Amino acid sequence: MHLSTLKKAFPYTLPVLTGYLFLGFSYGVLMNKTGFSLFWTSLMSLAVFAGAMQFSAIALLSSVFNPLSTFLVSLLINIRHLFYGVSVLDKYSNSGKKRSFLIFGLTDETFSINAAVKLDEGINKKLFYFYVTLLNYLYWNIASILGHQLSFLIPDTIKGFEFVLTALFFVLFLNQWEIKAHRLYLVIGFVCTLIAFLLVGRAQFLLVAMVLILVAMALETKWRASR
Repeated sequence: MHLSTLKKAFPYTLPVLTGYLFLGFSYGVLMNKTGFSLFWTSLMSLAVFAGAMQFSAIALLSSVFNPLSTFLVSLLINIRHLFYGVSVLDKYSNSGKKRSFLIFGLTDETFSINAAVKLDEGINKKLFYFYVTLLNYLYWNIASILGHQLSFLIPDTIKGFEFVLTALFFVLFLNQWEIKAHRLYLVIGFVCTLIAFLLVGRAQFLLVAMVLILVAMALETKWRASR
């Protein structure tokens, strides 16, 4: 059962593999060029496993350490995972020993797959979610190690590695758009994010956008229940 479930999960993670190979590689390159050893690059990927926060941490760790600033930056960047967690409470319940890893490994990409996938009867759903999470975790860690070790091959004149994250999110958005039932929520997310950006600007829009999305989703759920 384990092997068949792994084979079922792997194709769903291929877009993530493509994105993580470039994004994780870019992270490893930046860590090396900033002066961090392979040990710290690996430890960050293994223990933190949060792409956007890991990129931000490079600057935070390279400057004078400010605990309050670090806490606020981490909160703003990762607060969206609270909403993800609420969305998968039912899916991840009764997962046994796998539950802790499922919670730890809940990235944007893993959430996108596990929240949307429609599995055939006979597939162990909890095991499928676990393998999707594990594969994505391995992709990121392997890519960051490769980036660190092979950074000497990358000329300093090459720019734009960080754009891979944007491209990956766009692909995941298109995949979700193909499912008609998800389009309303995608529109809600896009509109709320745009409003937040226009209201407070780039520095603070993430937290405001999450609050607006939560309110909009609550109103939509209440409206649907009253019909």
